[in-house]
Amino acid sequence: MLRSHPAPSLLRALTASLWLTCAATMVRAEPVADVHALAQKEQQPLLDTLRDLVNIESGSKDIEGLNQIAERVAGQLKQLGGDVEILQPTDITRLDDTPETIGPAVHAVFKGTGSKKIMLIAHMDTVYLKGMLKDQPFRVDGDKAYGLGIADDKQGVALILHTVALLQKLSFRDYGTLTVLTNGDEEISSPGWRSTITKFASDQDAVFSFEGGGTDGLLRLATSGIGSAYLTVHGKSSHAGARPEGGVNALYELSHQVLQMKDLSKPEQGLKLNWTVSKSGTNRNVIPAEATAQADARALKVSDFDALQKALQDKIKNRLLPDSKVDLKFEVRRPPLEAHEASRQVAAHGKSIYAELGMTLRVDERATGGGTDAAFAALRTKGAVVEGMGLSGFGAHSNDAEYVQVGSIVPRLYLATRMIMDVSSGKLK
Repeated sequence: MLRSHPAPSLLRALTASLWLTCAATMVRAEPVADVHALAQKEQQPLLDTLRDLVNIESGSKDIEGLNQIAERVAGQLKQLGGDVEILQPTDITRLDDTPETIGPAVHAVFKGTGSKKIMLIAHMDTVYLKGMLKDQPFRVDGDKAYGLGIADDKQGVALILHTVALLQKLSFRDYGTLTVLTNGDEEISSPGWRSTITKFASDQDAVFSFEGGGTDGLLRLATSGIGSAYLTVHGKSSHAGARPEGGVNALYELSHQVLQMKDLSKPEQGLKLNWTVSKSGTNRNVIPAEATAQADARALKVSDFDALQKALQDKIKNRLLPDSKVDLKFEVRRPPLEAHEASRQVAAHGKSIYAELGMTLRVDERATGGGTDAAFAALRTKGAVVEGMGLSGFGAHSNDAEYVQVGSIVPRLYLATRMIMDVSSGKLK
């Protein structure tokens, strides 16, 4: 049987179409060569900076150590050409556990030729006590660099310093301003620098926070807010056996208050209130004159904390014992970071940058955990706020196993540098 054959012109068209389809599947965007090459060369200098930072103990209450690390960071930023100052706190939010003296912050501004304003933030303080460095000295073992506070957040400080260095080596100045802020009180809820972070971030086009990206380099667009409620009940003491009716039992009133507040949580919208600590009385045979309780609160929206505070104040008006006095204090330890469209857009662009390296970048816009200075940055700004720009790592706040993954240095340097360049150049639509 004779078989029909397609016309030569049709065959050529089919062949061309097939070739183009195959070519499209084979080609992916390649990394910007000069940026990637310089990021590779910057890996060892960054590790050297990490070694220096880890070797300075800088717990949140170690003012001497915080001043020392601030001088180290400020010196490197000055060498890079920034307008640098070491700030001392003047607007302190006094929380329940705020120490008398708050550590400094380092503020640097690099002026460019463009219009975009970009801010980079990280923190210099750690949770560790002075003298613990001997148990976690800096060392590199294979693909892991270990050290006291290395993951939280000295890697973030080092990554900012060397991202700025990379931009300088590229002679890139297309931003309007590039602002760096590293503070010394993040681990105690940033009582001295929260208002400064909010103020500096308010007019930025993008804020990148360099907390660690976890073990898989996750970017975060949302975190839970953290609040604390403090109840104090004043009663009147009296002999519990001979004349209990002469007293006003603060424990009874406290119990009443806690029980009537037990249903204020709204788990379906991420609002949680749990009473966790209480104290009352001095002796078994004395009616307690004072009783106290503390609660942990979490929220996904700033407005939820506002509503919770109002609900708590309304509740304490209903007293079991009219002669008792009930005081309530509510602290927003950290506001929630809420995902917004500007942040989604910037993070999506970050995915395409990672794809140039043949890597996948995960972005999470669901709140998981809490406690980030990025939330203070997001309070007033309309620009993007992206958390988790730091190195991959594990073991923050641990006794002996805190580390960062050396293999994440080049990709993260490349990501941070390209993000700044592309935001500055208006490549994000």
